[in-house]
Amino acid sequence: MKFSKLVEQLQSKRQSSLEAHPTLDPDIIGVAAITAAMPQSLSYIEGDRYASQITATEASALILPPSSDLQTAASNRNIAWIESPHPRLTFAEAIALFYQPFHQAPGIHPTAVVDPSASLGKDVAIAAHVVVQANAVIGDGVCIHPNVVLYPDVRIGNNTVLHANCVIHERTQLGAQCVIHSGAVIGSEGFGFVPTPQGWFKMEQSGYVVLEDGVEVGCNSAIDRPAVGETRIMRNTKIDNLVQIAHGCTIGENCALSSQVGLAGRATLGKQVILAGQVGLSNDVTMGDRAIATAKAGIHKDVPPGEIVSGYPAIPNKLWLKISAVYNRLPEIYQTLRALKRQS
Repeated sequence: MKFSKLVEQLQSKRQSSLEAHPTLDPDIIGVAAITAAMPQSLSYIEGDRYASQITATEASALILPPSSDLQTAASNRNIAWIESPHPRLTFAEAIALFYQPFHQAPGIHPTAVVDPSASLGKDVAIAAHVVVQANAVIGDGVCIHPNVVLYPDVRIGNNTVLHANCVIHERTQLGAQCVIHSGAVIGSEGFGFVPTPQGWFKMEQSGYVVLEDGVEVGCNSAIDRPAVGETRIMRNTKIDNLVQIAHGCTIGENCALSSQVGLAGRATLGKQVILAGQVGLSNDVTMGDRAIATAKAGIHKDVPPGEIVSGYPAIPNKLWLKISAVYNRLPEIYQTLRALKRQS
C-alpha cells in the first residue's frame, strides 16, 4: 500500500494524530526490524541513541519519535517518516495491518468429539481431534485448534483462542478474548499433600481457576486450581511460556510475567506488576501495585507498591546495585585487607 494510505489507517486506530513526511509517498509492502529492513518496508527507531541506524537502513519508511535530528536525517536520505510519541506502539499497530494470525474457519471438524450437553455459541471453530466434555459452554467466535481438551463444566468467553494441545480442566472459566497457547494447562490440580506418619495424604483440589477478559497464557505454562476457593488471573494480564502459577494465587490487572516465573501457593500480585525471567515467589507473598522484580529475584517477603527488587533473597534494587558493585571488587578488597593485616 502507499505510505500515505498506511498513515491514514494508523491514524484511524488512535485518538492522537500522527505527523508524516509531507512529500514522500513510497509503496510499503511489509514491516521489518531496522537492521534487516529492505526497500518498501517500514521500520521504527525509539530514540536518538539509535540515530546511526538511519544512515545504514534500507527501509523506505520509518516511525520516529518527536526528534528533529532523527527526522532531518531520515529526510536527507529520502526516507519517509511518521512522527509518533510511542514509536514501538505505532510499529505494533502497523504489524497488524500486514499480518493476522491463522484462525480456524467456523465449523466443527468431523473428528472432533463434542458432548451433546455442551453449549456452542455462534461462529465457533472446532478443529480436528478436539474433545469438548459435558456441560462445557463455549461463547461466540471462539477458535479451538487441534487436539485441545475441554473438561466438564468449562466456560469459554467470546472470541477466545485455544491453540493446539492445550488442556482446560474442569470448571475452569476463561473470559472473552483470552489466548491460551500450545501446551498450556489451565485448572490442573494444585500440589496439595498433607504429611502423615504413613506418608503423604492427597488433598483433593476442589477449587477452580478463573481467567478474566484479555488474559494470555504462553506455551507450556500451568495454572493450578486450589483445594478450595479459586486461582484468579485478572483482566489483561500477560503470561509468558513456562510459567507456573500455583493453587490459590491472585494476579491483578495488566501484570506481565516473563518465562520461567514461579508463584507458590496463595501468592498475590497487585495491578501492573512485572516479573522478569525466573523470578520466584514464596507462599503467601504479596507484591503491591506496579512493583517490579528483576530477573532471577527470589521473593520471600511482601514487596510494597512501586518497589523494584533484585537478588536472592530479593532486596531493593538500588541496594542490590551497590552490593553488586562491591562484589565485583572483592578480589581487590581482599588483597588490600591482606596487605593491611601484614602491616599490623
